[in-house]
Amino acid sequence: MNDNSPTPAKRMEPQPDPLLDSSADSDEPAFSWMSDSTSSGADSKGPSKNVDTGGSESVQQAESRADRKAAEAAVEPAAEPNAQPFSEPLPTSALQVRPPQEEVERRNAQRESAANAKPLAPRVMQVLLAIFYPVILLVLAVRAVTSPLFLWTEYNRPGFPGDGYGFSTDDRMTYGSYAVDYLSNWSGPRYLGELVNRSGDKLFKDGEVSHMADVKLVILSTFGAGALLVLVSIIAIAYLRRRSTGGVRRGLFGGSILTLVIILGLGALAVLGWQQFFTEFHRIFFASGSWTFALEDTLIRLFPGQFWIDAGIVIAGLVLLTALVTLILTWPTRRRRGLTAGDPTQAPAEAT
Repeated sequence: MNDNSPTPAKRMEPQPDPLLDSSADSDEPAFSWMSDSTSSGADSKGPSKNVDTGGSESVQQAESRADRKAAEAAVEPAAEPNAQPFSEPLPTSALQVRPPQEEVERRNAQRESAANAKPLAPRVMQVLLAIFYPVILLVLAVRAVTSPLFLWTEYNRPGFPGDGYGFSTDDRMTYGSYAVDYLSNWSGPRYLGELVNRSGDKLFKDGEVSHMADVKLVILSTFGAGALLVLVSIIAIAYLRRRSTGGVRRGLFGGSILTLVIILGLGALAVLGWQQFFTEFHRIFFASGSWTFALEDTLIRLFPGQFWIDAGIVIAGLVLLTALVTLILTWPTRRRRGLTAGDPTQAPAEAT
């Protein structure tokens, strides 16, 4: 039996290399990453390309994946001229989808409505100014009547009825000044209750003093409300001057119209029936029976019926005159509205 297995020495001997015929091999590397980009004469950072027989470019090499993608994107349009280059969809591509036409029109209408919407605050300030204006004028007119100047004018004007119980003009002016001053000062009922006439008797009865106390409460409350409305109106005017061009003018214009309506309405009622108008006015503010007195009582002798008729005329006249002047000064002419003289269709330039 022959032992043909190689000895260790034979196994360790180097074997001769097999003969390989490399004459038919080309210079092209087996893998694209094995090619040397510098040998092509191109930029080391750019891919090397060869043109095949079909006239299209093929990517041979790129040092990175991004470079290969860029090279392929540049090659594909050349192969298919009408084909769109491949692009990876963006994460926000869904936002680029145009909504339906109805939705577009609805959104456009909402935007236009929001753009054309006028601020609410200036509108509110204009309305408040228009409402407060006639009240303020009435309060100021009442304050003008409850003054010594009006009292002196009434007692000294021609045709004012005299006192049939003995008061002279000087007596009326003296005693009437106490009554008028009491309405606007902070004194109590003793201011009138302790007054005496020349004979030493009380000038005003207890019922008269009580009624004057009620009148004082109404007058002071009216003056306080008027002062508050004046303060609010000043704030509204300051706000409108800064936020709304022409807002003050529009507010006063509306207030003057409202004042004219109120005064003309009250004046018509007073002319149609003064006694009924006077009675109903007192019923609103005073308890029944607390404001009726005899002809010989001091209040009637100092302030007869003609005095209240004249006071009503003066109040209405002052308010009416002021409202007319305000109406003229705030009338919406073309210049005040910001319109040009030659373009009647031009929109006002002032903002609301």
